[in-house]
Amino acid sequence: MSIAENLRRVKDEIAQACERAGRETASVELIAVSKTHGPQLLADAFRAGQRKFGESRVQEWEHKRAQLHSILGEDVGQIDAHLIGNLQSNKTSKAAWLFSAFDAVDSAKVAERLNAPCAQAGKVLPVLIEVKLSEEASKHGIDPHGVVGLVRRIEEMDGLQVNGLMMVPPYTDDAEGARPYFRQLRELRDEAQQATGIALPQLSMGMSHDFAVAIQEGSTSVRIGTAIFGTREYATTPQEEA
Repeated sequence: MSIAENLRRVKDEIAQACERAGRETASVELIAVSKTHGPQLLADAFRAGQRKFGESRVQEWEHKRAQLHSILGEDVGQIDAHLIGNLQSNKTSKAAWLFSAFDAVDSAKVAERLNAPCAQAGKVLPVLIEVKLSEEASKHGIDPHGVVGLVRRIEEMDGLQVNGLMMVPPYTDDAEGARPYFRQLRELRDEAQQATGIALPQLSMGMSHDFAVAIQEGSTSVRIGTAIFGTREYATTPQEEA
């Protein structure tokens, strides 16, 4: 199937999941996870109407964006690129101007080093706090007990705006296995809002295999890659960590 057909199918499935959950389809946004995929596939998705994309490495996106400029021309400026991977300190300044949002702040240190170039440039970058709710070593995020403090710290920064929380649950073949983690993140968000008085409208949770459950549990943003682009490519662009 084409990228356009895949996108249409995914959006239909999101709409169906929203209907079953008694929610408006517009309450859930789709981030097409284009990391490791070539610029032509991303351009195909863009031409099919997709605007929000997820990338995990700063240099990969820098190279890909340059290639996309030759494919899409000035329309490349309409791409809403979210950084969804960890951020190394030597890539902070570049990330601040390359991305329109950062969805994986997991410490005050990361927030502070990202805030500096944003504030200096007069830019306010939307961010999400990544929370670790499993014991898996491969998962990143702040401990749940640190969420309220980090929300308050980011709120003091001139260059960042904290909009909510995100997490990645342990993978299970049965999507229902992710439900307790999604529910816990929603409860953490509600508690943080009550404790701080700061609105945190966004909950980024749910991927290709479990997004319907995530929507039932309150997700406002689902990150879907494989169902749109197919299996990941590991090809020509530099692949060092973000």
